[in-house]
Amino acid sequence: MPRNRKKQSAADTWQQNNDLSDDDTSNDNASTYSCYSETQAGDGALAGSQDGSGESSEPGSGFEKYEEKLLQAIENASDKAQQTRINAFQTINEVLVHHYIPDFIDDRKVTLMDAVEKSLRRGKGAEQAWAARIIPLLVIQIEALEDIGALVTVLKPVLLSTAQDGAAAYDARAKCCAALGLLCFVGVDDLSDVLPLMKVLQGIFAGSYLKGDNSPSGANAEAGALHSAALSAWALLLTLLPPSDVVALTLAGGGNIVPSVHSLVGMLQSPHLDVRMVAGETIALLFELGRQHDDEFLEEELPEVIEAAQKLATDAHKYRAKRDRKVQRATFRDVLHYLEEDVSPEISIKFGREMLLLNSWGMHHQYTCLRNALGFGMNVHLSENLFVREVLQLGAKIDEPERLRKTVKAEQRFLNAAAFKARTITRGKNRDKRSFAIN
Repeated sequence: MPRNRKKQSAADTWQQNNDLSDDDTSNDNASTYSCYSETQAGDGALAGSQDGSGESSEPGSGFEKYEEKLLQAIENASDKAQQTRINAFQTINEVLVHHYIPDFIDDRKVTLMDAVEKSLRRGKGAEQAWAARIIPLLVIQIEALEDIGALVTVLKPVLLSTAQDGAAAYDARAKCCAALGLLCFVGVDDLSDVLPLMKVLQGIFAGSYLKGDNSPSGANAEAGALHSAALSAWALLLTLLPPSDVVALTLAGGGNIVPSVHSLVGMLQSPHLDVRMVAGETIALLFELGRQHDDEFLEEELPEVIEAAQKLATDAHKYRAKRDRKVQRATFRDVLHYLEEDVSPEISIKFGREMLLLNSWGMHHQYTCLRNALGFGMNVHLSENLFVREVLQLGAKIDEPERLRKTVKAEQRFLNAAAFKARTITRGKNRDKRSFAIN
């Protein structure tokens, strides 16, 4: 509110007693910026009044609105009608992406877990896919370790069953692979539980290996999406292994858990961009982990890998989309630079007043998997989610006043400028009317 509010003067009384138009009697000083800001400032939402889902974040209205929306969706997730369940999972996904609410979820996790499990077991197609998408969001929201352990115990078997079910839809299987990766990345510490899962995932993405005659895989686009999701989940679990174990498993051969470099290089010939991209980044990650233990890790395989990366870094085939070529060249230039110079790309991501630096292939892949799960809500969780901040080495959460200080100052300048402009216009009108009355 303007600080120079005064009692009604005689001049103001004279003005009100004159016949003026509606435009003249309106309060021009009350700008829309001022009114809007007062509402938001009173609710502590100066940093942004709307979340990504388009709902207000005011404690008195918006907060209760999305709470009620989530409660209704959780109830509908057990409805008899399949479309109602799908819509419920979509709503749950939307709310969990844009809000970090561990306390609210803690009271309802059992109900939500039960609905997800039933849809994975009995549902088909889109229902299974949406149910699987809820699992990474749920495990990221839960803070208690024993609750995460219970989530793994209940949901891991049904996810494994669906991911390996050849009769299930490709999209549902792909979402189950992604959910398995993040679920076990968060909730499994014992490597004896991680390695069998990596073996299962390796058996899925093996469908994009070269054929027996060294020709590219003939997998269709949907199968390619499944293979890339399985390989991405496998690479995420690879970041949990100590470098010494990575080297031992790679040199042991057999390809049951860690595939041979030749097999991964063969995936670079896939007709699908997502498979080529994930395979290239996984190769770089494998070399990064191996080189941490052995500087000469897989030196004899390096020329073949460099040659394949060079081809994709300079790919100009016109039968591929222009955007696909651009993204592919950028990614494989980084892969090639790492393989040749042992220099990982550095990517800076700014959110709020903080900066996230991704300076290794391991951190880059962990960030990518989290971003795929969180989508447009990534910045919210980077700022608020304790688990996400721990994984990406962001440290303790910044206090709200410190984080909003710069935003408050900038907004105050805009408010002062708007109020000054409104005052000038109003005073100009009043001066004109007084001059007219005197004359």
